[in-house]
Amino acid sequence: MNQQLVASYWAAQRRDMVERQLKSRGIRDPRVLQAMLEIPRELFLPDESRDLSYRDEPVSIGHGQTISQPYMTALMAQCLELRGTETVLDVGAGSGYHAAVLGALAAKVYAIEIIPALADVARSNLETTGRAGNIVVVCGDGSAGYPQHAPYDAISVAAAAPDVPSELLDQLDDPGTLVIPVGSLWDQELRVVTKSGGQLSTVVASFCRFVPLRGTAGWR
Repeated sequence: MNQQLVASYWAAQRRDMVERQLKSRGIRDPRVLQAMLEIPRELFLPDESRDLSYRDEPVSIGHGQTISQPYMTALMAQCLELRGTETVLDVGAGSGYHAAVLGALAAKVYAIEIIPALADVARSNLETTGRAGNIVVVCGDGSAGYPQHAPYDAISVAAAAPDVPSELLDQLDDPGTLVIPVGSLWDQELRVVTKSGGQLSTVVASFCRFVPLRGTAGWR
């Protein structure tokens, strides 16, 4: 299959994902839909898993980690209500796909990954896809945030915590929004925590299942 046909094939897969998996489930933010339509998710998966790129499910990226289900990536991004001027902290960078989506929606993204090999993969994937311009990938304990560049207008956590880490709340700007899965190791709820006027409010956007958040404020 020549390069043009390959590109057309993956573009069709993305269009189908947007229509069948996202719009049909209530993803309405046009900027989120456009980012999901443009970013080549297949290039953020290992070669042997590329045929699973647009399945309606998480996919292993090695090291006991996964790239989230497309709908969950879109839902988390939509919950942050980004307008393009924000500085965002992405906790659990994985292979870099979620950071790429956030980078298309915000001014600056700091993506933190606790596994060194995956941090390297994320950097490489973002460079390869031309998405590295406003995204910095660092290796570290994301459960404790990344205080060097706090406060953040928005924080997105792509791993399940036993509770909302106080360190992340401290690094969230006012106003600001934090999206994080919280619950047991097996089942969680996706919480959207909003800080405004020094007060915190929380709503549950969905029920979900993520890999455990590792680190001092995660699962040990």
